[in-house]
Amino acid sequence: MKLRLFPQETAGLQALASMAEHISAGTQTLAELLGASRSDFVSLVESLRQEEAASTANFSTLLTGMRTSFINPLPREDLYALGQLLNECSEKLTGAGETIELYSLDRIPARVSDQLEILSRQAELTVTAMKSLDDLDSLEDYWLEILRLAKRADHTHRVVVAELLAAHSATTFAKYRSLADHLASASRQMRTVATHVGSIIVKES
Repeated sequence: MKLRLFPQETAGLQALASMAEHISAGTQTLAELLGASRSDFVSLVESLRQEEAASTANFSTLLTGMRTSFINPLPREDLYALGQLLNECSEKLTGAGETIELYSLDRIPARVSDQLEILSRQAELTVTAMKSLDDLDSLEDYWLEILRLAKRADHTHRVVVAELLAAHSATTFAKYRSLADHLASASRQMRTVATHVGSIIVKES
């Protein structure tokens, strides 16, 4: 039995890394959506839903592993919290894609693309971090860099909202504002993941 337990020790970390990869893939799909024609919206949004479904499956795997393993690489509550946060971020990306599809947003302001660029960088760093949770000492720079990017994302979101308000009617403003808000929310979710990693570093130091 002991020999069978050992592979399960890293299963939770592998699930978290996979969930982060789905977020990164989702940001890439969103980048395609921002420049796509309306005829491509349906297939690209479906890709986002598939990434979200895969993330949810990884979360289920994480929960199963936590229940069946006597030894976990991190406290169960931390594994669960990280998994939940990552899965919710995938949901937010799907929400952004569905907003583009439902409102037929095919003229995305450049500043919204800036939001997605920041989010994509956060996702890339989070993938690397989730693959390094067995070496917490290496993650302090990740934590600080994500927080720096989050501040930049918050500023960019404020500028986006101001520019949209100045350039569009109330109805059009509301549509693009919804997209900008989804991206801002996903970025804040990445910050929350990093903040939780920071709390783990402090607890385990």
